[in-house]
Amino acid sequence: MEQIANLYYAHIAELSRRVAEISQRENLAGLVIHSGQPHRQFLDDMNYPFKVNPQFKAWLPILDNPNCWIIANGIDKPRLVFYRPVDFWHKVNDVPEAFWTEHFDIKILSKADRVAEHLPQDLCGWAYIGEHLDVADVLEFTSRNPDGVMNYLHYHRADKTQYELACLRRANQIAVKGHKAAKNAFFNGATEFEIQQQYLSEIGQGENEVPYGNIVALNQNAAILHYTALEHVSPAQRLSFLIDAGANYHGYAADITRTYAFEKNRFCELISALNKQQLAIIETMKPGVKYPDLHLQTHDRIANLLIEFDIARGDSEGLVESGVTSAFFPHGLGHMLGLQVHDMGGYSHDERGTHIPAPEAHPFLRCTRTLAANQVLTIEPGIYFIDSLLNELSAQAKQLVNWQVVDELRPFGGIRIEDNVIVHADRNENMTRDCGLE
Repeated sequence: MEQIANLYYAHIAELSRRVAEISQRENLAGLVIHSGQPHRQFLDDMNYPFKVNPQFKAWLPILDNPNCWIIANGIDKPRLVFYRPVDFWHKVNDVPEAFWTEHFDIKILSKADRVAEHLPQDLCGWAYIGEHLDVADVLEFTSRNPDGVMNYLHYHRADKTQYELACLRRANQIAVKGHKAAKNAFFNGATEFEIQQQYLSEIGQGENEVPYGNIVALNQNAAILHYTALEHVSPAQRLSFLIDAGANYHGYAADITRTYAFEKNRFCELISALNKQQLAIIETMKPGVKYPDLHLQTHDRIANLLIEFDIARGDSEGLVESGVTSAFFPHGLGHMLGLQVHDMGGYSHDERGTHIPAPEAHPFLRCTRTLAANQVLTIEPGIYFIDSLLNELSAQAKQLVNWQVVDELRPFGGIRIEDNVIVHADRNENMTRDCGLE
């Protein structure tokens, strides 16, 4: 915690510098950043779990308190309007006393609809940053999430401060503990639901606190890319286990995936081979490399694995061009990581928001940036046996697939191996492996 606190001052200074720069460029007095408001469930008197505005939590680790505001112009000390109502129905958040509080002018807001008393008197020069445009209307903001500001903020989200990198390392440490517990639970016969509970217990975070819904999939369920059903009964035969699960630290996310075979077999060997390729891909990351090029190179690597394991026949170029590799590896290589699991700015070429589209043949790729120091990305190649995608292969492509081997491997579902990597000027830092997850 001491290291985090020591790095925070420079983090706030950098955020303030960005606000000052974009405010001057857009002729604004500054930014008013809203943490958000609760969303009421339809025909009910209860709210959905609150999710904070990521632009708000970039400034400070308040993740669970709606109706808070940050007023920043990049010159003066930023103001935090902290919502603390008089309420006997719910637990009220304490007045903050943490490593970051000295960097804010903190004002207490007891009634959400009285926030105007704490905002600048003339809001015409200030930009509202947040989701609730109806609130911005009532407060008479004339500038709401202006494109110039949002494009600038999204682009610079990729450039992590040392504070942010420290938070991401800590998120990985927490998540790796959970992954080790989940692996043990799998080999000890736990159901998907039980594995999930053991994971959450080990990391000390609830289902609404982790950065995304964990994927805990046994056997063929691993072929469902966003599987979250969580069966309560063990399968008749235990073959494989894929877990894609993260953790949160001060609002920063870890996003890690591992796949295991219950026994030593062809599928187990395929996991080991894909693991080696994943590490080789990471070795090629460095400033100046285009992320789409890494993705395209990964398809070549996948093609060679399909040939090596007699899953497909031919040459790597033919397997890629015919769409065979896309049927076995249908998603992108990875994405930017930070305040959000799929962090903003992955397609941004510059501060103006110039869009770099994904390659036409690979529309699901979530990052098209050129790598630079202090960026954080996931690297997550996969090989899956998805019936619908294999069925859609052209007649010519189907002749390249060894269906006998595919039928042998279908019950295992699929493989994905995902690490969280920091790109440095002279090296890569694999946070996930550094935390002891093989």
